[in-house]
Amino acid sequence: MLGVLKNRTYRHLFLAQVIALIGTGLATVALGLLAFNLAGENAGAVLGTALAIKMIAYVGVAPIASAFAERLPRRAMLVTLDLVRAAVALLLPFVSDIWQVYVLIFVLQSASAAFTPTFQATIPDVLPDEKEYTRALSLSRLAYDLESVASPLLAAALLTVISFNNLFAGTVIGFIASALLVASVVLPSPKPAAPRGIYDRTTRGLRIYLKTPRLRGLLALTFAVSAAGSMVIVNTVVLVQSVFGLTQQSTAVALAAFGGGSMLAALALPRLLDRFDDRPVMLIGAGILVATMLAGAALPGYGVLLGLWVIIGVGYSVTQTPAGRLIRRSSNPEDRPALFAAQFALSHAAWLVTYPLAGWLGASAGLPVTFLVMTAVAALGLVAALRLWPVDDPVVVEHTHDDLPADHPHLNGSTGKHAHAHEFVIGAEHTVWPGR
Repeated sequence: MLGVLKNRTYRHLFLAQVIALIGTGLATVALGLLAFNLAGENAGAVLGTALAIKMIAYVGVAPIASAFAERLPRRAMLVTLDLVRAAVALLLPFVSDIWQVYVLIFVLQSASAAFTPTFQATIPDVLPDEKEYTRALSLSRLAYDLESVASPLLAAALLTVISFNNLFAGTVIGFIASALLVASVVLPSPKPAAPRGIYDRTTRGLRIYLKTPRLRGLLALTFAVSAAGSMVIVNTVVLVQSVFGLTQQSTAVALAAFGGGSMLAALALPRLLDRFDDRPVMLIGAGILVATMLAGAALPGYGVLLGLWVIIGVGYSVTQTPAGRLIRRSSNPEDRPALFAAQFALSHAAWLVTYPLAGWLGASAGLPVTFLVMTAVAALGLVAALRLWPVDDPVVVEHTHDDLPADHPHLNGSTGKHAHAHEFVIGAEHTVWPGR
């Protein structure tokens, strides 16, 4: 898997991602402490509002940002967004009112909503070989999982010698280092798209996404992932400390079990995807999530919880990690930023539904009922994916162009009724999926 790091451009981008993630993790810890400093016992409400603002920024800003991103050099855009995030992190220690936290969080997360899809869309152009790209996706998944474990530990160590406000300095350093690493390489830029209006550019990614059968299936699977993930993220602390009466350390171990399962799957996925198609692998991953969540409705104790969280981590990674392969396969290079932005927005819209659902049900109906409801959400996502994503899903599709003249360049080599076959994606010359 590490062989992909021999590519200098990707190596610098991966290091930029890792350093920025660590900086973001430090900011997450510091933000919680800042909220407590400003709001005391109401810190939970402040953090909850901040998370809601984050999700709203992700859902609303990503498609709009992608509309402008296609007209800007990628490297300059990524560096600028890193510097914007660094500037916001620099201001956070100096806030004195809660509303200032909300404004800065919205600016920070809006910059992230523009940065992340553009960054994701760049990797397939840097690594055009699918096997290398698959390994890059697994490395990215490992980076996210390791950050969730390493950043809190690093923050705890730093807090023994510095105040929490100084943690934001680590975030600033992380974003500046990320900007320098991105600036140190030349990024490929796809050919510019044809001039389009702002509405067309803003909605283009969503329209391509929803017209592509495999991506509609991916969206359905995203609900399965978010249902299981929300149950883990929102209710682990309740299960461990309220139901089982254990300590904060036990909560950390349970979350680490989930991350460990995800990392195990990320390590195994490249070889698995070399042998099997994405569809059966991802559907099996979603099936693991459904079965494990159902078992969670009758948890006998903490030891079983740890085992279930490891298995959910495996299913989570197996279902989610290959998503980039589907988007790469379903887009022209010039449309990839818009399509990654659509995936970014739609996936976070799913989390925006399942996060509060898991929390509200856990508080009002009890955790066994919550497990059953979230299992039902995950199962509906799996069933919808089975229906929306055809079993026969070739990359090269035979189709006709009755709307084009016989001498059109796109029809080179076609036979009767303008029929021909090539790698099919929704775009300017293919506005509808064949047979749909």
